[in-house]
Amino acid sequence: MTIPGFTDRAARLGGPRIAWSEGGAGPPLLLLHGFPQTRALWARVAPRLARTHRVICPDLRGYGASGKPQEIAAYSFREMARDQIALMQHLGFPNFSVAGHDRGGRVAHRLALDAPQAVARACVMDIVPTLTLLDPLRREVAQAYYHWFLLAQPAPFPETLIAHDPDAFYHACLLGWGGARLGDFDAAQLAAYRAAWRDPDTTRGMCNDYRAALAHDVHHDAADADRRIDCPLLVLYGADGAMARHFDITATWAPKAARMDSAALPGGHFFVDTAPEATARALERFFAV
Repeated sequence: MTIPGFTDRAARLGGPRIAWSEGGAGPPLLLLHGFPQTRALWARVAPRLARTHRVICPDLRGYGASGKPQEIAAYSFREMARDQIALMQHLGFPNFSVAGHDRGGRVAHRLALDAPQAVARACVMDIVPTLTLLDPLRREVAQAYYHWFLLAQPAPFPETLIAHDPDAFYHACLLGWGGARLGDFDAAQLAAYRAAWRDPDTTRGMCNDYRAALAHDVHHDAADADRRIDCPLLVLYGADGAMARHFDITATWAPKAARMDSAALPGGHFFVDTAPEATARALERFFAV
C-alpha cells in the first residue's frame, strides 16, 4: 500500500534492505510503525504531517518490505535504531524528529538514548519502557501481553502455530489490547498488514523481534536504567488500552525524560489506526516549528 502523495523507495544502507515511503517538505520527521503492522500504519496520518514536514515512513527490519536477517541479535531495538540513523543520514538529515508506535516507539526510545545528537524531538505511543514492562513482570501484564512470550519461544514453535491461520492470530492481536473492532481498521491498511503477515518470513522476523527483546533489549535497558531522554518527549497512549489499564503511563515516563508531555487519545492500543485525526492533531501540535 502506497501512502497517498508519497514516494516508495528501498536501499541497503550498511545493514539489511530498508524500504520506506517519503513525502512533503520541511523539517525531517521519521515515523515508525509497530507490531504486527507495516509503514501503511501512517497512511491517514503522514499526509497531514507532510504539509509542514518531510516525512519518512520506513518498514522496520523484519517487517513489511524491509530485509529480514536470520540472527536474533539483529533484531534488537539498538540495531533497528541504527537502521534509522543510516536511513536519515542517507537522506541528508543528520538531525530529525521521530515518532513511533508500539515496537516503533521502543526504537524511538533507543534512538533518543543512543543518538541524542540526532534526535530533536521524540514521541512514543502506547508503551512503557521495555525494562519496566518485563522486570518485574506482573501477572496481569503477562496475560494481556502474552504474545511477548509466545513469539519469543525458540523457532519454529510459534512460527508453526501462526502458520496454521495467520489472519486469526494477528486479528486477535489487533483486537486484544482494548478499544478496537476489526471494522475500525481502514480496509486498505488492513489488507496491507495481511499481505505482510501472510509471508512466513515476516512472521519469522517478527518472532525474532520479540526473541531479541528478552535476549538483548532488556539488558540494554537495564544498563541505561538511570539515563534520561534529553530532547522534548511526547507520550501518547490509548485511553482504553491495556497499557493504560495496567500502568500509570505518565508517571512511568516522567523520570525517563528531562522534558515530557503526555496525553490520552481515544481508543485502545491501535489508536493510530482507529483515531487517525486525533493522532495527527497531537503530532502536529508537538512537532510544530
